[in-house]
Parts: sequence; C-alpha cells; structure tokens
Amino acid sequence: MSLSQGSFEAVVGMFERVSGIRLVAAKKPLVEGRLQRLAQQAGHARLDDYVHQLMQAASPEELTRVIDKLTTNETYFFREPQHFDHLKAQLPELMRGPGSTGGTLRLWSAASSSGEEAYSLAMLLDEELGASARWEIAATDLSTAMVRHGRRALYPMERARNLSPARLKRHCLRGTGEYEGQVLVQRQLRERVRFDSANLMRDLPRTLGSFDVIFLRNVLIYFDPPAKAAIVRRVLGQLKPDGLLYTGHAESLSNLDLPVRAVATAVYAHAA
Repeated sequence: MSLSQGSFEAVVGMFERVSGIRLVAAKKPLVEGRLQRLAQQAGHARLDDYVHQLMQAASPEELTRVIDKLTTNETYFFREPQHFDHLKAQLPELMRGPGSTGGTLRLWSAASSSGEEAYSLAMLLDEELGASARWEIAATDLSTAMVRHGRRALYPMERARNLSPARLKRHCLRGTGEYEGQVLVQRQLRERVRFDSANLMRDLPRTLGSFDVIFLRNVLIYFDPPAKAAIVRRVLGQLKPDGLLYTGHAESLSNLDLPVRAVATAVYAHAA
C-alpha cells in the first residue's frame, strides 16, 4: 500500500496538531508501513481510502491508534548511562535537601515510551536508597499503547543489554515457555512507578504534582525551537526549586531563552 502526497500531508497535519511533531517527507515510507495494518483492520485495501475515512469520520479510539502507531518508541534500560551516574551522586543531597517535601523523593520520566527509563530509575533508587526509603516515580507518554506496555513491564531480553547479571537477577524475572527471551520487572519496582498518558504540548494533568528530578530525554529533538521552549517551560513548572532536569545529550537548551542554568552535560536547574 502507498499513500498519495495529499493523504500523506493530511496525516502529517493531523499528527502535528495532536502531538506537535512535524513528520518530514523522508518519513513517508515509515508512515505507510505503520498505517497498513490499521487500514487492513478497518477493511480498506487502499491507504488513501483509510486516510479519507480517518479525516472525515474517525472515532477518537481510531485516532488514538494512529497516534500510537506513528509515535517512535526505541529505548532500552539505562540508556545514556552518564545521567544515571550523575543522579546517583546527587541522591544523598536530594534526600536530605528541602526539595524532598514530606520526605518523599519524586522523579518524573516525562517521555517514558515503553517504560525502560522509568524502571531504570527505579532500579537505581532501590539499589542506592533501599526498599524502605520514601521515593516514587511518575512516568508519562503521549502514546496510550506505550503506557499500557510500561504497566505490563515485560520486555525483550535485548532491551536489557545494559543490565549487569547482578542487576538483572535482582530486579527482573526471566521468562520461560511462551515468555522465553523476555524479562519481567519485579513487582516491588512496578509498585513504585505510576504510568499515565500526557501530552507535553498541552496542559499537564493537575494531579501530576512537583518533582525533585525530571528526565525529559530524547523527545525535544522532534520539535522546532518555539515548541521546545514551550515544552521545557511547561515541564519546569513541575520542577521543585532545588530540582534537576535531565535532557538527552543531543538536545541543547541553549538559545531558547529559558530560565535554566547548566549544572552538568545535559543536566539543568532553575536559574539562580
């Protein structure tokens, strides 16, 4: 199946309105590939017919499925490990500092994809602070499918390639039978991570609360400078005065006129 240019532009426009992400022309084969199964399930032999229906009379559920399909979600445990090393060094101060309201350390994986980042944070905190310490992690993503995946916490072994044997044994269960080649995050970590849907281009849920640490990594690269600045300002509204914001190493906040100061590579705090 292939898309006409008009249909491709219609999908691009719809996706940008919902997500804020502008798909470039080079993504056309990707869009065609990801929409094919949805078109077949909807009974269409031509992608153009499916897109026409989508634009004219799609249900909210069908639009959600399209957004889920078009959202890129490539991740693995302890991606960009320098950030986890940096956070590990900051934990003693974060735990005793004024930023930890009520004695509970709160972290947010703001573009959590399928959950590996959030569970990596949970593994680190469990190792450094212990099960009795008061800490919790919020994980949000635009894709409802990714939120469901995160809650399930079942991953291909390949995603765990950065986990040492000791860490894998401590935090995961190896699948057998039909789950051979997969790992399940241990229940005690799953209970510390709360997954919800959130669109960083829109008002954030009031129930989200404020955080000592926010990971906003590998999502800003998809946006133009004005959208990047708007997202970061929105996220900074959830960061406590002494909190830390982590961005992807390829995502610079320079020249965005933001009230932040760099404290390490791709690590920021509120401007003094």
